[in-house]
Amino acid sequence: MEQLNKKSSEQIAIQEVNLKSDLRKFIHLPAAIHKDHSNWVPPIYLDDWEFFNPKINKSFEFCDTILLLAYQNKKVVGRIMGIIHHKYNEKHGEKRARFAFFETWNDDKVAAELIHSVENWALAKGMERLIGPLAFSDKDPQGFLVEGYNEPAVIASNCNFPYQVELLEKNLYSKEVDLVVFKITIPNQIPEFYLKIHERALRNISGLQFLEFTSRKKVRPYIHPILRLLNATYTEIFGFIPITEAEMDDFANRYLFLINPRFIKVIINEQNEVVAFLIAMSHIGEGIREAKGYLFPTGIFRIFASSRKSKQLNLLLVGIHPKYRGKGLDALMGVKMLESAKAQGKTIIDSHLILEHNTKSRAELERMGGVIYKRFRVFGKDLK
Repeated sequence: MEQLNKKSSEQIAIQEVNLKSDLRKFIHLPAAIHKDHSNWVPPIYLDDWEFFNPKINKSFEFCDTILLLAYQNKKVVGRIMGIIHHKYNEKHGEKRARFAFFETWNDDKVAAELIHSVENWALAKGMERLIGPLAFSDKDPQGFLVEGYNEPAVIASNCNFPYQVELLEKNLYSKEVDLVVFKITIPNQIPEFYLKIHERALRNISGLQFLEFTSRKKVRPYIHPILRLLNATYTEIFGFIPITEAEMDDFANRYLFLINPRFIKVIINEQNEVVAFLIAMSHIGEGIREAKGYLFPTGIFRIFASSRKSKQLNLLLVGIHPKYRGKGLDALMGVKMLESAKAQGKTIIDSHLILEHNTKSRAELERMGGVIYKRFRVFGKDLK
């Protein structure tokens, strides 16, 4: 249940996270704020400890960052992270900072103090605009939910109360960009138009080989080639920055153990180069909630059980080399994914976040009967 809005009378102290004990407070604060939030799913805490560790998370190497906690009567009442992504700014000719992991109770003053602290930090470093929620890349949770509050949260996406949007708007933040999420009901039979595209694709794949997997071990040799293709095809995606070779291993270690290899589809050419891929995973939110975010000692088994029981499949990544676009490879992978989904007992698909102006992807999902059921918004504000 949302906390009632209040005007704080007690003095608020904003402190930077410097100690491990501070980071523990930063990581665990959302569990207190979302205690009665029925759709909220805790993070996998082991993953969070690695994400916020500059010695492990290579993204820190090319970013300036700050983690802040808000205290009131010696109690932690809010948090926020500031990020200046130098590689992204240099590539796009921008002077933008980002904020992420912004959490408070419904308190105007606490929110304002946290936001203004990041604004001042960004101004001191020569930045001209602050946007968020957006972390190191588009692969991290981005945007606040503005539609679909009653829907279950999906991994790598934010779950927020409506008041968190209002707190940003009160501090003069407005829409930067929206991202939409489609829900697709898996049909009993593959649509005729999709089968025709699939048949055409089969005629067009001379020299190409379609790969499916039953073990994660067999997937591993393709992780770097998949992510290199992702680097080549996601260049225009909002917030995207190419993944380094070192980060590729981090990405694989972060997600691969959670993904059923049957939901990874890859197409290679005669030179054994990956030219297309599609990756999805079972919805595991219920398992993470039951495990309270802890993998050990029994949480991992709860998560795997949830993965098997879940009727929902969440799309994660898709990419096709520009040379091979327009040949129906997306339909070829799509039909195979639908077949795998049905075989594993899935009934619906979550598209994950898609830029609202990505008309091509939206049209493909709409042709499959997809409907928008969530909308996320990244906010922005000029700094003065």
